[in-house]
Amino acid sequence: MTRQRIRPVILSGGAGSRLWPLSTPERPKQFLALTGARTMLQLTAERVADQGQYDPPLVIGSEAHRETIERQLADIGVAPARLILEPCGRGTAAAAALAALVAGPDELLLLMPSDHLIGEPERLSAAVEAAVPAVREGWLATFGVAATRPETGYGYIRRGEEIAPGVRRAARFVEKPDADLAARMLAEGGHDWNAGIFLFRAADFVDQMRLLAPDILASVEESLGGGIAGDNPVRPNAAAFARCRAESIDRAVMEKAARIAVVPVEMAWSDIGSWDALFEVSARDGDGNAVSGSAALIDGRDCLVRSDGPRVIAIGVEDLIVVATADSVLIVPRGESQRVRDAIERARERG
Repeated sequence: MTRQRIRPVILSGGAGSRLWPLSTPERPKQFLALTGARTMLQLTAERVADQGQYDPPLVIGSEAHRETIERQLADIGVAPARLILEPCGRGTAAAAALAALVAGPDELLLLMPSDHLIGEPERLSAAVEAAVPAVREGWLATFGVAATRPETGYGYIRRGEEIAPGVRRAARFVEKPDADLAARMLAEGGHDWNAGIFLFRAADFVDQMRLLAPDILASVEESLGGGIAGDNPVRPNAAAFARCRAESIDRAVMEKAARIAVVPVEMAWSDIGSWDALFEVSARDGDGNAVSGSAALIDGRDCLVRSDGPRVIAIGVEDLIVVATADSVLIVPRGESQRVRDAIERARERG
C-alpha cells in the first residue's frame, strides 16, 4: 500500500492566560519563545515538516493574529496549505470540525496544539505511524503521555485492551481530576495524561460530529456556506460561527464515541500550561534557579525569575516565581501558578 501522508492541523487560537503577564490576548504563548530561539508555533510547525510523512499544514487562528502567524511561519520556511481564520473562539470541537470540512474527506488529519513542548518529536512521529492502520479502519486516535505525578491540571485517559501493536482502546477519559482522584489513578497505573493531539480521517470525524454534536457541526457547516473552494485564508461567516456552542473536542466527541484509540508515547511532553510547568522544563543553575532576561537572583534557590521589562533583582528567596513585563509583575509561590487564570478573572471583575 502506498504510504498516505498526513495533514497536520495546527491550532493557534488559544489565549494562554495562565502564563500572564508574558502571555496576553494580543500576544498569547504560542507566539512566544519560551524555551529557546524558536516560538512555540515555530517549534510545532518544525516537528511536522518531514515531507515524507506530512503534507503542508492547515493552521487555524484568529484574524487578529494572521500577520503574526504568517510571519513566524515564513521565518522558518513553512508555507501552510491553508489558513483558517476563526471570527471568534468556540473551542477545539468547532476548530476540528472546520479542519475536517475544509480538508478532503479521505485526508488523515493530525490535530495538534501550537503551544506544547515535545522534546523528542521523532517519538511522536513513530506513534502517529503506529496509529495510522487503526485510523484507516475508522478509529479516532489520541496520544497519551505516561502520568508521573498526580497532576490536577491535565486530563487523563485509562488504557484498555490492545487493538493493534502499540495502540489501545481508550477505556475512559477523566478531565482534570481533584488531587485525591489523581493520586489514586497514579497509584493504580494504566492512566496517561491526555496530550491533546488527535489523528483521524476527516470524513470519520465529521460522521462522529453529526452523531454526537450535531448542533456544533451544523453551525460550522453554516459558517462555511459551501463557498470555500479557492479561499485562502478561509474566513467562516462570523454570525453563523458565533452561534456555535463552545466545547472541547474531548467532551463533544472523544469521551462519547465508541471507537477511540490511545497510543501511549514517551516524548518529553509538556503543555507549558503554567509557570510551574515552564520551570520544570527550563535549564537551571546549581541552586535550581531559572533566571532570564533583565533579572538577577542572589542567594536564592529553586526559583523562576524572568523579566522582559525592567531590571528585577531578587535576594534570598526560595520556591518563588517572579515574572515582569513592561507594565505588569507576577509574584507567586511555586506550586500555585495554576491560580493565575483565576486571579486574572478576579482582576477583570474589579475593573
